[in-house]
Amino acid sequence: MPTDTIAYRGRIAPSPTGYLHLGHARTFLIAAERAAAAGGVLVLRDEDLDRDRARPEYARAMLEDLHWLGLRWDEGPQAPGEEAGAYGPYRQSARFTLYRKVIAELAEGGWLYRCVCSRKDLATAVRAPHAEDEDEPVYPKTCRGRGCEGDGALRFRVRDGEAVLFEDGGLGPQSFVAGVDFGDFVVERRDGVPSYQLACVADDFAMGITEVVRGRDLLRSTARQILLQRALGYPQPAYFHCLLLVDAHGQRLAKRSDAVSLRALRSAGKTVAEVRAMAMGGVVR
Repeated sequence: MPTDTIAYRGRIAPSPTGYLHLGHARTFLIAAERAAAAGGVLVLRDEDLDRDRARPEYARAMLEDLHWLGLRWDEGPQAPGEEAGAYGPYRQSARFTLYRKVIAELAEGGWLYRCVCSRKDLATAVRAPHAEDEDEPVYPKTCRGRGCEGDGALRFRVRDGEAVLFEDGGLGPQSFVAGVDFGDFVVERRDGVPSYQLACVADDFAMGITEVVRGRDLLRSTARQILLQRALGYPQPAYFHCLLLVDAHGQRLAKRSDAVSLRALRSAGKTVAEVRAMAMGGVVR
């Protein structure tokens, strides 16, 4: 449960689905700086729910790269060979009991329904994804009248027209409207794996996170997560969204686009100071 003894609790939450790159380094360095400036605690959470892409070698590399970069945290999985400590490790794949409990609370509150739409059905939705964050189309409410029984993914039923306003520490005032900027969203996939939105909200609350630092590509996810927090009666943490590093073509760095990884830079002989400077001084948008 959230703690009242520490004023600031931040987190870094990488996913072991590829090697960390400069964009990750930028976000994690900012998160660590903000936690240190506040005299608070920094938590590391291994977000390994993607069964198709998460691999043990990426998880090991993730810890090695973060330690090489000079990042240290107070709770969560430690580097290979080090003790995890009394609080860790925080790996989402080991936290399904918590997620099931939260999903049950949402179902009891009437927020969820089963969606049997196929990927083809969703691909033909009228509205196209938002280009700035490669978001999913607004769900056309095909299955909204269903209950929680049977097979299929579980979706969260948004209240159309509900405003989601928050002051972002990095980007200023933000405003979204449910049913316009995003629609009913998945909280549990059809294979029973909780979604990023659900797991993130459950973990941030359970770990007492007071500020979430992450990339600006997740602004719309933040709006969804605020709606989950409201439905569950959770306090809303502060948010700080970082500008994203982009390459020479103006494209944001991503694992799937073979962005320069921290490991590749290490192999090329770059020092920690050089990589930190590249991460914090690169082109951003």
